Amino acid sequence: MTQDDGAIVFDVQRFSVHDGPGIRTIVFFKGCALACAWCQNPEAIRAAPEIYYDDERCLAGCARCIDRCRDGALGDRRPKRVDFARCTACGACVDDCPAGALRIVGRTWSARELLTEVLRDRPFYASSGGGITLSGGEPVLHAEFLTRWLPLVKREGLHVVLETCGAYPFALLEPLLEWVDLVFFDVKAADAERHRTLTGKTNDQITQTLALLLRRGAAVEVRMPVVPGRNDDAENVAQTAKMLGRMGVGRVTLLPYNHLWEAKLPRLGTQQRPLGIRPPPGGHYEELVRAFAGHGIAAST
Repeated sequence: MTQDDGAIVFDVQRFSVHDGPGIRTIVFFKGCALACAWCQNPEAIRAAPEIYYDDERCLAGCARCIDRCRDGALGDRRPKRVDFARCTACGACVDDCPAGALRIVGRTWSARELLTEVLRDRPFYASSGGGITLSGGEPVLHAEFLTRWLPLVKREGLHVVLETCGAYPFALLEPLLEWVDLVFFDVKAADAERHRTLTGKTNDQITQTLALLLRRGAAVEVRMPVVPGRNDDAENVAQTAKMLGRMGVGRVTLLPYNHLWEAKLPRLGTQQRPLGIRPPPGGHYEELVRAFAGHGIAAST
């Protein structure tokens, strides 16, 4: 996932107050080992840069991009102007799009360049007890880059939160722990086959990584993205609570479902499909909190 001089990042989001203590800057790394059916950042799954086409911004009658495309991946049809199968994400069309309807998602940042970017917000970290949050995609797949970059970050005194799915060997994560203050570790489903259906892989590697992380004594907050109708049933709650209890985890944070990711799908060359799930009725998350409590796990949203 890394290159010798940098890592592929697809967004740097400022002034977040939901991804760790205080005001935070989130660095979104590209590439993930999972392909969750509800992925909030479908543009993060592929490791390489890719084209993103927003038909709503495309100017009627404008076709300047078509002549710029060397791969024959652009046509006159709207909204399906881009043939993603032929696109190589060279970026020539992006440079000639006056409306910004075409853009490249993901570019390589050097360690020094990315450090300069996150340090722009240092006054907000200092005043709020905030810092930076590594997200994605999966940041740990960029471990080689992070072993060079995080020491620079900590030298500046910044607080670091790592958001991770754990779907990788613990040997990738272990060297990073020296420079990480808090780990947000996501669990989706306790049953291995259900996990494979939802994410493309079983959770065998994930549970092993979590167990080893806890054994190291790291500061960990376990979280469960709630996907109505997929992992919020009584069976998965009971199995997840049992799994966490065996590991000595007594708390879990429930992440409410957000369906807005579906709007991104037509703009990307992705195989991900809409789930058509809408927010659950009032009181749903309170019921889940009570259900986890019935199995000895304190849940919160």
